[in-house]
Amino acid sequence: MTDPPDKGSARPGRHRPPAGRIAPEALALARGDSAEGLDWLGREPEARAGLLIRSVALVARAVLFGLFRFQVRVEGRELLPTSGGYLLVAAAHRGWMDPFLVLVALPLEPRVWFLGSGPSAFGPPWRESLIRRLGGLLPVWRGGVGVDKHVAAAGAVIGNGAVFAQMPEGTVSGPVGRIGPFRIGAALIALRTGAPIVLLAMAGTEELYLGRRMAARILPPTSATELLGAARPTRLPDPGTREELDLARILTDRMAERLGPAVEAIHPSTIDPPDRPRRLGRWLTWLLLTKGRLDRTTDADPATDSEPPGG
Repeated sequence: MTDPPDKGSARPGRHRPPAGRIAPEALALARGDSAEGLDWLGREPEARAGLLIRSVALVARAVLFGLFRFQVRVEGRELLPTSGGYLLVAAAHRGWMDPFLVLVALPLEPRVWFLGSGPSAFGPPWRESLIRRLGGLLPVWRGGVGVDKHVAAAGAVIGNGAVFAQMPEGTVSGPVGRIGPFRIGAALIALRTGAPIVLLAMAGTEELYLGRRMAARILPPTSATELLGAARPTRLPDPGTREELDLARILTDRMAERLGPAVEAIHPSTIDPPDRPRRLGRWLTWLLLTKGRLDRTTDADPATDSEPPGG
């Protein structure tokens, strides 16, 4: 996939790279509000899918699979827990379709609540109001409040029997058909909540066009204890300590070790021949993304310890 051309090029026939995305903290400052998680939502995250959500889901499916003719193959649905109350960690995150791919892979109920980027989801005031009413998103503003509020949000979602979902790369930039570096936020939440973990591999969302094929693979449920194995201490470290961060890094690596091969395994099934028409490709790829640089050749830079968990 190529980046959109910069129409302000000084010389005909030559294009400067498009400007990078505006920093999320700058967007939060401009809007005068950076409320995150439950503070932004203003209510308990529900597990039931009401009539409004079911109606929106029907319309969304008609658009994605009827109008856009997207094709999604999902493996492993039989491995999902029979009830909610678990963490879902999904990768590789390469486009706006990824949350919808999660929703296609999982049942409509119990509801999925994403820890996601406020700047990516919000735009005009009406869109933010609609998202708050529909639910399903607990926003993050990078450079924001830290992990504690997100642990509280995860605890509320899990405690209500819903599914708390994260995409730990925290960015849609990254290599095609492979995972990029994971931030440690998902691991910290897993350690502090002790909830079951479901890993979900995704592929085929980096470039969208009419009839695009995508794939998802649900891996067997696991837990922080199982993933850590012998590395798990007899007593978990106190929250916020260096020991907890070190343990979260190990857990992050273990999740990546399972998701990486799964993403690489399903990616070939999403590749179309070079001569296949990519109708509406540029428009669909950027439909719900803020245009900017997308590095598809190298891994995205890993986050620092001070950043909140990526969504």
